[in-house]
Amino acid sequence: MDVRNKSDVTDYFLVCSANSTRGVKTIVDNIEKKLDELGQKIIGIEGYAEGNWVLVDSADVIVHVFYEPYRKFYDIESLWSDAPRLKLAFEQAIPGRTGSYDQAQIVE
Repeated sequence: MDVRNKSDVTDYFLVCSANSTRGVKTIVDNIEKKLDELGQKIIGIEGYAEGNWVLVDSADVIVHVFYEPYRKFYDIESLWSDAPRLKLAFEQAIPGRTGSYDQAQIVE
């Protein structure tokens, strides 16, 4: 979500979910690894121990990673319903799968 005109804290929210708390932690671990590889600073990570709702703050982008039932319960997307949604294009395919991951770019 593009919140540049709606938030003084960040420019973008990325919201995603997993089917288990282990999946949530795996997503967060990979986000942390990729940001480190790219030389991007992480300001903070909250909620990792529980794995139900983890927030990764990297200043310009805040990532919310939910365990799916918590995403439905909190429904934060509806709080920002007037924020434009952005499509992400991914450049590298996951081996053996259709679809892709890595190097997200905003497609407006």
